[in-house]
Amino acid sequence: MEKKSGNFESSIHEKDYRSKFLPFVKTAKDALCIDGRDLESLNGEWNFTADPYESALRGQWYEEKRFSEDGRELPCDFDFQVWPLIDVPSCWNMTSPELFYYEGMGVYYREFTYAEKKAGERTFIQFEGAQYRTYVFLNNKPVALHDGGSTPFTVETTGLLQRFNKIMVFVDAARDDSRVPMSNTDWFNYGGLYRDVYFVRTPKVLIKDWFVRLVPGSGYKKIALDFQIDGAKTGKAVFCIPELDIKKEVSVSNGKGSLEISASPELWSPENPKLYDVSLSFDDDEISDKIGFREIKVEKMKVYLNGKARYLKGVCVHEDHETLGKTTNDDEIRATIQNLKDMNGVFLRLAHYPHTRRFAKIADETGVMLWEEVPVYWAIDFTNPATYKDAENQLTELIVRDKNRASVIIWSVGNENADTDDRLKFMSDLARTAKRLDNTRLVSAACLVNHVKMRLEDRLMDELDIIGNNEYYGWYEPNFDDLITVLNNTKLTKPVVITEFGAGAKYGNHGTADTMWTEEYQEELYKKQFETMKKIPFIQGTTPWIFYDFRAVRRQNRYQQGFNRKGLIDADHKRRKLAFKVVADYYAELD
Repeated sequence: MEKKSGNFESSIHEKDYRSKFLPFVKTAKDALCIDGRDLESLNGEWNFTADPYESALRGQWYEEKRFSEDGRELPCDFDFQVWPLIDVPSCWNMTSPELFYYEGMGVYYREFTYAEKKAGERTFIQFEGAQYRTYVFLNNKPVALHDGGSTPFTVETTGLLQRFNKIMVFVDAARDDSRVPMSNTDWFNYGGLYRDVYFVRTPKVLIKDWFVRLVPGSGYKKIALDFQIDGAKTGKAVFCIPELDIKKEVSVSNGKGSLEISASPELWSPENPKLYDVSLSFDDDEISDKIGFREIKVEKMKVYLNGKARYLKGVCVHEDHETLGKTTNDDEIRATIQNLKDMNGVFLRLAHYPHTRRFAKIADETGVMLWEEVPVYWAIDFTNPATYKDAENQLTELIVRDKNRASVIIWSVGNENADTDDRLKFMSDLARTAKRLDNTRLVSAACLVNHVKMRLEDRLMDELDIIGNNEYYGWYEPNFDDLITVLNNTKLTKPVVITEFGAGAKYGNHGTADTMWTEEYQEELYKKQFETMKKIPFIQGTTPWIFYDFRAVRRQNRYQQGFNRKGLIDADHKRRKLAFKVVADYYAELD
């Protein structure tokens, strides 16, 4: 309860009440590979309350002190077990009208029992996504603090569990200039435990991480493995790909192991999304996954997949649904991929933050290439070391999570940032981090145009493999030919993907091709865009903005009403606008 010193009550007057949790920060270094493990779900109904004054943190509700030291019952302001129930995963904004615009603290509570299955086992709780800063308390004690709303984090609970356990999760969805993303974005800031929560058991000695991939430049004849062991320094691991008759012992030294082995795997591609059953065992632990092998590279202004030049026929998509919010499921992901294939596309730009890990796994199965992005968006605080640390950790957590996914071909380090010296260092360091962690993928970002000099002018381009270009000719900029001028004026040495273009149209709003916000206007703009792009050979991909209408509360005219209406499909994810067919026809021509 409240600590008093004279007339000072800390829960009321203390301003720095959050800093005491900094020792519990969880980062990519704490990540546990969960693919191929037996996972026990902690989803379901949790007790929940909104906490706009952060009283739970200020007053240390997690300690659950109901009686004073002399045994007197205290008039507590909390009563976790009788709070209303909320589904996990879900976005609290979608659970009641009162919470729709709520962006403060939400307090979650649930109970679970634990019984050891194997002597000496280790236990973890895995949070797949909580928006944005998350505090975790187990049995009345703090155990974790995590920043980043779209990447997973792991909390080890070994030695902390009892037969009967209480877990409290305080989720802070507030926007802030020092965060990634910062306070000003063009999408809706959903809050809550909106992705899965898992309970994980492992042996005492465990495989913490592994990276399996085709060796770039090996002629598709070598497979590489790197892995990390937690709990042992030396020993022998066994690496298996049965379909390729691979079963190899790998020595472990200082908790790490690596291997390069000759092999001739059938290559993964959109036309043939071949996946192999791959496993790694060490001591009593074993992990497994379905992994595809492919090589992506840039050469002579083109993008090559397995040695074949590929035009990236794609579209941007937000993780946003009119009834689910930022929460999604396998059926929705598969429906999006089917819509993409109906549009003759093979590529998705997952904007502007990491989407659920399930997307990349399903993309592996169905043959879709992905651009995955961290939310270094607009006016990030590029001068703040803590902001950079947050961004780098989110990028690292994303790479650790999805580096075994063949579908992921591009890591993006940001979108639409002004080219300042501070921003250049910030994003250059991110690009170098991505390449250091993973040399098998391309690195990109959506860069800006100098409209005075009429050229792409962004010093970050030197650090990138592919240049992303956002342009809205025919919408925000009137002259389509300016796109040709801009790109011809730029001394390009790398391929360009037009990462955004488009126009707003409300589904069912019809009129002339000259009337803004009609489907006909959007349809005509797409026709003009593609006619222009045909004249520019170094454009090697397009991702129109955007697949589905999505919530954006800054947009409040009569047609938008809180949505960005640039979607090729309505916010219901079903009703296709006229421009959808224009894109489908253009992509069919490129085959």
